[in-house]
Amino acid sequence: MSSPAVQGFEPARILVVDDNEASRYITASWLRRGGHVVTEVATGQGALAIVDERQIDVVMLDVHLPDMSGYEVCERIKGDPRTAALPVIHISATSIEPQDRARGLSGGADGYLIEPVDPALLLATVEATLRYYRARAMAERLARRLTSLTRATLTINSTRDLRSLSRSAAEGTARILETTATALVPASDGRLHIGRTAGPDGEFELRTEPSELLDRLAMTVLGGGLGARVTQVDDPGWPTDGPVTVVVVRVKAARPPICLMVPASAADTAEDRNLLLQWGNATALAADGLRAFTEEHDLALILQRSLLPSRVPEVPELPIAVRYVPAASNNEIGGDFYEVTELDGRLLIAVGDVTGHSIEAATIMGEVRHAMRAYAVEGHGLVAILDRLDAMLRRFHPLGFTTLCLLLVDLAAGVLTVANAGHPPPLIADRDGSRYLDVGGPLLGVGLDRPAAVAVPFPSGTTVVLVTDGLLEGRYTDLVDSMAILRDMVSHDQDLEELCDLLLDRLGHGQRDDIALLALRRV
Repeated sequence: MSSPAVQGFEPARILVVDDNEASRYITASWLRRGGHVVTEVATGQGALAIVDERQIDVVMLDVHLPDMSGYEVCERIKGDPRTAALPVIHISATSIEPQDRARGLSGGADGYLIEPVDPALLLATVEATLRYYRARAMAERLARRLTSLTRATLTINSTRDLRSLSRSAAEGTARILETTATALVPASDGRLHIGRTAGPDGEFELRTEPSELLDRLAMTVLGGGLGARVTQVDDPGWPTDGPVTVVVVRVKAARPPICLMVPASAADTAEDRNLLLQWGNATALAADGLRAFTEEHDLALILQRSLLPSRVPEVPELPIAVRYVPAASNNEIGGDFYEVTELDGRLLIAVGDVTGHSIEAATIMGEVRHAMRAYAVEGHGLVAILDRLDAMLRRFHPLGFTTLCLLLVDLAAGVLTVANAGHPPPLIADRDGSRYLDVGGPLLGVGLDRPAAVAVPFPSGTTVVLVTDGLLEGRYTDLVDSMAILRDMVSHDQDLEELCDLLLDRLGHGQRDDIALLALRRV
């Protein structure tokens, strides 16, 4: 496919179209003496076939051809989007009147020469035409690549992990510079994600290897220091077809660098190298942000789990399984919790949720959990515990609204007592099926009266499931439907650990809130 050259004044590929062999020879000879590469053809159809198949920079087109006029050939070249940017210069020894020249220029020609043509004028006209088209082509290419850079930056800043970032970095590099590309992004475990794409729309390959390759490149390019640099490397330590241009960026001393790599011929101008440098900086900043997010998330989880029970009491007659899953898209800690406390032969079991995701929510959660245990140890009933927690929140945390479901299990009496404060009700599964207990009440922190606790029989073979609303409030399923799905998934004879895994697998993927889940069974 034909298009104008986009570099400096390297020899141009020129097609000379003229049925007069002597004229064609003279024009071609002068162009060859000017350093250009010339192809000769005698017909309009032959010219159209060549520009459709080969890379041509300029067409020197006679007006009078045996099969069609040069005007028609020019119009067809300019009318085809694939060749519209190809410069055409008419040349004629017979159509020399002003109206002839006006017709040619109106039909899309970029110049019109009258034979005999002075050789210097011929070469100057060709080079002036090339200069204009090459400058325009470079401007269009730069605009296209800047657009690709903007789009790639938006994409890379939306990635969720370093593995995905290595793909976005490689594919973004390939689209910006329209070439094959490799991205080296350190993984969280100290290894190296190596993403490679075969072109702007080519196949992508991802490998994870030790980090020695990136360490060597960083030392070669940056000397182990900070900053960003683009340079050519003859042997990058990675299988290539020749020298490569690499950009290595390290934004902080405590952080590993990133590296982007393209064939040297794909970034051989100052503009290309500047684009690669900008893209390398954007990739490094995105990687640094993901690492900071991951570290903050890990610290938040450590704090969150420190506020949850370190162990659940083991009671042979009452096996219990618990799960806590942080929100998939939030690096802050939340207020979901569970509790199992032994009380002189009975067990107090609770699942609750403090509103919000913040250090404050987690702090309130810790206070509620410990106060609840203290009130229970003092011997207060379930409703009295809820009343005291409600008063505590209103006094010390007026915005710390909390939902909480309390169970008091008396195995000797075979009774399960339930009090609820605005929380999803317990799900009971026995030989008669699965159902939610009809227990409710206002959430904690609003100062409203509470209904009495509800006592139900708790025979052997009964399973109870308690969850926070993070498991139920899915992005695409409303609460009622989720509760129905949960109810249908639970039976009285499932293994509790397998049941918890099943519920999380079915309902817990991609949730926007934390999940606390507790399942127990009387055997």
